[in-house]
Amino acid sequence: MAERKPYITKTRQIILEYLKKQRAVTVSVADIEKYLKDEGIKVNTTTVYRYLDKLCAEHTVIKYPDLNSDKAVFQFAGEEKKCAEHLHLKCIRCGKVVHLDCDFMDELKEHLYRDHGFRLQCSGDMLHGICQDCEEKENSSPQV
Repeated sequence: MAERKPYITKTRQIILEYLKKQRAVTVSVADIEKYLKDEGIKVNTTTVYRYLDKLCAEHTVIKYPDLNSDKAVFQFAGEEKKCAEHLHLKCIRCGKVVHLDCDFMDELKEHLYRDHGFRLQCSGDMLHGICQDCEEKENSSPQV
């Protein structure tokens, strides 16, 4: 018997496409609901959370705690679904997320295990700071 693919509603597909378009930033449930409303789609908040939970379980979307509230924000993990294997950097000003998937991280992981007996687990973890673009904007803006 052939394996059945899960049924994806139009609303779920629109949510996933929205997350894909927002790839470089995280989005809140409120952002998703506003987008759906702007598209003329009525949806229950519980339905949005339920679908996001499914996407997180599939590793299609990553859930992060929001520094500015007690809520969560979400980001499309990419087609490769490799975000659980590296850290992320998030700008606290513009919300841009950078995937820290580089050789240096491999060296850091090896160092932590070899010298400290600690195996780093990067399942969607995020470091916060200010990106170069925002820092340059701040430095180039006239001082009042």
